[in-house]
Amino acid sequence: MGAETGLLVYADGDLPGLLRRVGPADRDRTAAMMRRLYPGWEIEECEGSTLWDGVYPPKGTAYAAGWPGVEVIGDQRVMIDLPSQLPEHLVAASAGRRLVLHAMHSVVDWLAFAVWEDGRLVRSLSLSPDSGIIENIGKPLPFELPYWAGNRPADTMPWPDEDEEPYPLAFHPLELGEDALRALCGFIQEGRPEPDDVDADAVALHGFHTRDTHGPDRAEQEAKLRRAVEAMAPPRAYTLGPDGSLIERDGL
Repeated sequence: MGAETGLLVYADGDLPGLLRRVGPADRDRTAAMMRRLYPGWEIEECEGSTLWDGVYPPKGTAYAAGWPGVEVIGDQRVMIDLPSQLPEHLVAASAGRRLVLHAMHSVVDWLAFAVWEDGRLVRSLSLSPDSGIIENIGKPLPFELPYWAGNRPADTMPWPDEDEEPYPLAFHPLELGEDALRALCGFIQEGRPEPDDVDADAVALHGFHTRDTHGPDRAEQEAKLRRAVEAMAPPRAYTLGPDGSLIERDGL
């Protein structure tokens, strides 16, 4: 699995059904939505993407589209450990509507999703194998039930030279994440598409560079990233052995 998402969707009704019927999004309408949801930020139009590729844009970029009845934003900034702490103005914008947050990161097997109805949080879940259950608010939604019942156990392969231990969670967060994405938004990132899935690659999103004028300076952020990269250990490369196990290779 290699899916990453940082997605917010506002909808007036059945979200998957609305996304199945959308056409090209109006750029002016979408830009107005961005100014409303990023008040006081510097917003500059850039090359766009699609709903399939654009749910995990580069930092400082958002991919978005607004249609009558549904608005979509892909932005890494919504990838927060505690969905219940989504900024208040983003929740307030969902008055009279449904708001869905979906975020996952395959590197750490982390998943978070949440649903608000008319500004009221009805479900939030955030978990990873390293941190366990970070947040669990509200009753599980129908697509979650097989996981909590033990019917979808995690199936993982241990790394070489490590003792084989049970997966820390009863199920794999990314597997649940794909089912959550399909149930809540109508499409998936990984796995086998179903006939009723939204063709996410056919849904175009407009692109925007965004910067919080009250946030850290971009040069300072880039310098911090360079320092972090320089401090990283050398990469390790693996290949599959005849028995299906992972064998570390010398060099890349």
